[in-house]
Amino acid sequence: QVQLVDTGGGLVQAGGSLRLSCAASGRTFSNYGMGWFRQAPGKERWFVAAINWSGDSTAYADSVKGRFTISRDNAKNTMYLQMNSLKPDDTAVYYCAARGRRYGSSWYSTNMNWYDYWGQGTQVTVSS
Repeated sequence: QVQLVDTGGGLVQAGGSLRLSCAASGRTFSNYGMGWFRQAPGKERWFVAAINWSGDSTAYADSVKGRFTISRDNAKNTMYLQMNSLKPDDTAVYYCAARGRRYGSSWYSTNMNWYDYWGQGTQVTVSS
């Protein structure tokens, strides 16, 4: 089992930046594929970005491509989401997610049910 704690949310003006962190504990962090999702009020939880176990493969939702960057530091058991050029539409609770490595399985999914563990969420609010 792995525990995830996501932090770094806050209130920012449109065009600003934030960096979210997801700290993991409990198991070998490098054995987990990681992702970020977000959920706006009254809406479903949507895929934002994913990164593979070693950090050399990433994927992004079209809506954040070119503005957000996902990364991880396996030595620190931490994943990051650098968010630049923020827009009011980016306002949501952001959740980090993890899935244990399974040989023969794809390294990421945009489906939230594919992930095994979740952080508690961190609120990001972008004002216009």
